[in-house]
Amino acid sequence: MFKGWFGEKKTQFRLWVSLNRRVYRRYHDLIIPTHNGTAQLDHVLVSPFGIFIVETKNLRGWIYGDPAQSRWTQVLFRKKNQFQNPLRQTYRQMKVLSEYLNVSEVTIHPVIAFVGDCEFKTEMPPNVRSSGVGGYIKSFTQVVYDENQLKLIQFGMERLAVATDLSASDHLRSLRERHNSKTVCPRCGSDLVTRTVKRGRNEGSQFLGCQAYPKCRFTRDI
Repeated sequence: MFKGWFGEKKTQFRLWVSLNRRVYRRYHDLIIPTHNGTAQLDHVLVSPFGIFIVETKNLRGWIYGDPAQSRWTQVLFRKKNQFQNPLRQTYRQMKVLSEYLNVSEVTIHPVIAFVGDCEFKTEMPPNVRSSGVGGYIKSFTQVVYDENQLKLIQFGMERLAVATDLSASDHLRSLRERHNSKTVCPRCGSDLVTRTVKRGRNEGSQFLGCQAYPKCRFTRDI
């Protein structure tokens, strides 16, 4: 828990010194209510150039991952540890924030910030960073929100930041419920639908699959 907290504070400091506060409004440690639980966001930046969701990963060692994989791998002192693909995590966060603020998903940009002493051993997309998070965010220079839109977005974010009706325990309970759900995908938050195996030795058998396939390939036995 402390490692995660330290990583978030480290990212918060980096954003503080590299981005103009008058251009990029910052919000941290947010919990958003959804129709099937809650979603937690480490950092959100609101600017005329879009909204940036920054998810922090404080990990050391070698990092292996592919956008299409559900699990990525950390190798540290010859030990392998797997963790959820953070791109899938921010995909759900993007959907939730888009719905909450009533803005287009294309104006929301997820960013993964690895802040530990780590090295990527596979090629990563440009929004997965071990350095240069501020520079990547500043590379977006096309204005997508006018002044009135920004005011409405900032008003929504301020309401969210001061909300007191959701606690950390509520969020943890929501995560447990979603993990065990038969109707909600625990990885991205989309609906689970019944699918039928079309070939192979299990042909004709049914299973639960994520409605967001092929972006999310989560499955569960019925």
